[in-house]
Amino acid sequence: MIKILYFARIKESLGVGQESIDMPSDTSNVAALTAWLRQRGAAWQNELAPGKALRVAVNQSMVGMDAPINDGDEIAYFPPVTGG
Repeated sequence: MIKILYFARIKESLGVGQESIDMPSDTSNVAALTAWLRQRGAAWQNELAPGKALRVAVNQSMVGMDAPINDGDEIAYFPPVTGG
C-alpha cells in the first residue's frame, strides 16, 4: 500500500487530495506509477501528462521520475510553485 498526495491545481482537477492504493505489481518507480495513474481518465492524462510541469516527492524528498518507490512510501504530486 502506498499513499499518494495531490496538491494545488492537480488536486482541484482530479477532485481528490489524497488516497491510499495497493501499488500495481509492475510499478517500481515514479514514472511507472504516473503512467498507471494516467489510465484513470482525461483529467489524469492532462494533469500527469509527459512534459507537463510537475514536481514529485517520495517520502518528502524531491525526486525525479526514475526514483524507486516501495510499499509504504508516500508520493506527492504538485505543480512548480512561483511567487512574487
